[in-house]
Amino acid sequence: MDVVGLGESSVDYINLLPHVPGAPGVPSKLRISSQFVAVGGQVATMLAACSALGLRARYLGTVGNDDNGRRIREELERRGVDLSSLIVHEATSRFAIILVDESTGERTVLWHRDGRLTLGETEAIEPSAFDARVLHVDGVDEEAAIRAARVASARGVRVTSDLDRVTDRTPELVAAVSVPIFAEDVPAALTGEADQERALRKLRKHHPGLLCVTLGPGGSMALDGDRLVHVPAFPVDAVDTTGAGDVFRAGFVYGMLAGWPTRDMLQFANAAAAISCTRVGALAGTPSLDEVNALLERRDPLPAPQEV
Repeated sequence: MDVVGLGESSVDYINLLPHVPGAPGVPSKLRISSQFVAVGGQVATMLAACSALGLRARYLGTVGNDDNGRRIREELERRGVDLSSLIVHEATSRFAIILVDESTGERTVLWHRDGRLTLGETEAIEPSAFDARVLHVDGVDEEAAIRAARVASARGVRVTSDLDRVTDRTPELVAAVSVPIFAEDVPAALTGEADQERALRKLRKHHPGLLCVTLGPGGSMALDGDRLVHVPAFPVDAVDTTGAGDVFRAGFVYGMLAGWPTRDMLQFANAAAAISCTRVGALAGTPSLDEVNALLERRDPLPAPQEV
């Protein structure tokens, strides 16, 4: 395998609305413009995007033994993700209700996860499970992610992350990961520094590897040694931002496995994420390699990235 992903999958109930509920001037009751059901979840989406880019991807995570678990398995298999390490628990699968603002593409996610989906102490840590070039983890089952990252690192496997929240265990998980990729709010929550550069440089004191943060419309940023690299986002008419961060991580891993410089990894990942924003749904938004390359070829040359 090129990539093994340990973490979340989900069935998403997506509702498109004319505006975000609760915004100034927006009524408390809104008619749903359209709705549909799709498979998502941050690691499942990342792996589907890896597969769409031509990487060999395997999912190491839990689903329930319900209809939604079957839906998740069928969709991932259809998209070429290896399910030989899938773990089925007697539980209801994770689901999310997603409200998408049609005017901006921004979304609100309401989710539920059955506690019985939690990985047990003896699950997902067999060394043979990490026969891959990259292990990608999220922070959903932190104990399992930390153990898996440590086992993989001991085998010489690079470990990337999807960290979108902060708990008491987050610093431990960051330390276990080779290349932490943070959601926009996480560096500030970990360091108390609102400025992204200062936050990354503060994190550098405790982590020697490449540090990356996604910035939504602001693009992405990485601290490579002492050099800060910021690449702006590709401007697109966003329809749904669900899964954009997951697709970014797939693009980042693609570039990392190709041995590209940090700037090129960020640019490619930004392009992949931009395409995903033009489509509704998480897995449904994953672009092909040809589509990402076409966007890279069409746009004007990027301004020189910020380097310090």
